[in-house]
Amino acid sequence: MSELINNASQRKDKLRSLLLKLHAGENVDSIRKQLIEALTDIPYNEVVEVEQEMIDGNLLTEEEILEFCDLHTAILDGSIDLSGAKGIPAGHPIDTFKKENIALNDEVEKARNLLETAKSLTNDKLPGFVLQLRTIFNALSDIDKHYKRKEYLLFPYLEKHLITGPPTVMWGKHDELRVFLNDSIRDLETSISTVNQLQSIINKNLNRTLELIDGMIMKEEEILFPMAMDTLTEEEWYKIYSETIEFGFCLIDPEDEWKPTGIVIEKQEYVKAGAIQLSSGAFDIKQLEALFLHIPIDITFVDADDKVSFFSHSPNRVFERNRSIIGRDVRMCHPPGSVHIVEQIIDDFKSGKENKAVFWMSNFMGRFIYIEYSAVRDKENNYLGVVEVTQDITQMRKLEGDQRLLSYEKK
Repeated sequence: MSELINNASQRKDKLRSLLLKLHAGENVDSIRKQLIEALTDIPYNEVVEVEQEMIDGNLLTEEEILEFCDLHTAILDGSIDLSGAKGIPAGHPIDTFKKENIALNDEVEKARNLLETAKSLTNDKLPGFVLQLRTIFNALSDIDKHYKRKEYLLFPYLEKHLITGPPTVMWGKHDELRVFLNDSIRDLETSISTVNQLQSIINKNLNRTLELIDGMIMKEEEILFPMAMDTLTEEEWYKIYSETIEFGFCLIDPEDEWKPTGIVIEKQEYVKAGAIQLSSGAFDIKQLEALFLHIPIDITFVDADDKVSFFSHSPNRVFERNRSIIGRDVRMCHPPGSVHIVEQIIDDFKSGKENKAVFWMSNFMGRFIYIEYSAVRDKENNYLGVVEVTQDITQMRKLEGDQRLLSYEKK
């Protein structure tokens, strides 16, 4: 049968049909058998195209594809053709991602080998066993750097090339993994007194964490990385490479440097030189840049077209920001689970129904965070955009009485 499906259109139609059957509830093993019988190998780019077309054609929502992401992985694993993938030079951002995946896979294998021995573990060996698991899962927490570089550096460029499905789905899986990994680390730090208690933790969180890491490595290696290599320009890759250091690396310390040949990399200017005259005074550019570095709040401005146009680059920001978000649709800057809230705020502000939305988090990494969104309008009440102001008010909430005498903050 495979010889009958010998061109891209037929392969994609067959893959689309099988994925729709999967979503309709047909047995995963049956679908995988049909896939193998019909399509011996599927080029990686066609997998991306089919999922993107299903989203664009309203056959499936991004949420539905996210829900079935693990099943897609299960039926596609080992069936994707990478023969046409580009070579990756040493030091290239994708080379770094792949080396991190090797290191992550090593940690996952160590964890799995250790968990296999848990079946014969006795209570007297429990403390040392748990300590080994803690060490491995603490190391795996480094994966957050790997994922943030994808979310804040790679995904924005894919979106510029109209590839939105994989970034959205992957970000959602990143967040799912973060929950399981954090819960695993928390559980391993509690007092575990019996093997049965440990086994419950293994079944509840540890095994699922390892499965999610495995699944994401497969999606990256067989779909995301080859597709990104085909899509992004050398200039775009070099911009990613230049900002990678801001996020750090996962389990490795890259030794190779990379710079594309045959292109001129010009420094990107984010603020033009010259004074800015306001109704109540003026700043030169140097003063304005310094001001936004020192004010004790984080500011992000989204224009009337819902594109991020500015953020204050404070060294102590509450939430991660980098220059790759400039010009990016604000919806793409949030995890899939919170996009509906962003859209409601924008709709209510644009319609004039509301002008302000306030949120707070009482324990964000041990801090109390206050977030305020305000509609920005001109004198004629025309909508100009949204300003987000974020502030760490942990210390403010502890204040009592008065302080009327000079007292410098102790460092």
